[in-house]
Amino acid sequence: MRTAVLVDEHPLFLDAVEQVLTRISVKVVGKATSFAQATKLVEEFQPALIVTEVATSDPEMNGTSWISEIGKRYPDIKVIVLSVADEPTQINAAFAAGAVAFVVKKAQPDDIAVAVRQAYEHSIYLPGAAIVGEPARDEVSDYADLTRREVEILRLVSEGLSNAELARMIWVTEQTVKFHLSNIYRKLNVANRTEASRWAQVHGLLPSEPLPRSAVS
Repeated sequence: MRTAVLVDEHPLFLDAVEQVLTRISVKVVGKATSFAQATKLVEEFQPALIVTEVATSDPEMNGTSWISEIGKRYPDIKVIVLSVADEPTQINAAFAAGAVAFVVKKAQPDDIAVAVRQAYEHSIYLPGAAIVGEPARDEVSDYADLTRREVEILRLVSEGLSNAELARMIWVTEQTVKFHLSNIYRKLNVANRTEASRWAQVHGLLPSEPLPRSAVS
C-alpha cells in the first residue's frame, strides 16, 4: 500500500481527502496544518506521495517553495497540489516547483483519485474504454513527454470534440479533461486548443480519417 502525507490548514478538508485516498488503497500516515509540521512528518515517514495546498497563510514559507525544498531532499516523493487557487501563474509555479499534478478544490472526489493514478501510472486506464488510435508505448516518448492518455485527448481535441463530448467518450468528468488539457498545453508550450491542434497536425498525431461524430453520441 502506498503512503501519503496531507497538508492543509483545514483539518476537516484533510479528513475528506484521507477518505478519498483510502478508497484507492493509499494509506495516509500523517496530516499537517503547517509546512513545518509537514516537514517533520515527511522526515519521519518518507511517504510515496504528498497532497498539499499551496495557497496558505503560513508566514514562514509559501507552498511552492516548500514543494521545491521537499523535492530536493526527497526526489522520489511525488507531490500533488490540491488547491483553491486556479490562476495559470499559480498552477505553472506549482509544476515548476516539482508538482506532478494540480487539482482545484472544486473538483469532484473522483478527480483527486484520477490525479493520484496519473502520478503513479502516467496514464489513466478505464475498464472497457477504447483508446482511439493509441500509440505503442515506445512511441509516446517522441511526443514531448505526453502520456498515452494525453496523446489520446490531444487527438480527440484536434478532431474538434468539446470538453463535454470528450468527457462522455472516455468516461471521465469535464474537470478531468481540463486537467489533462492543462498538462498538454504546458508540455507543448501552447496557449489554447487551436495551437495544440496545430502541433498535433505538424507532428503527425492526427489519424488519416476524421473521428466520426456519432462516436460521442
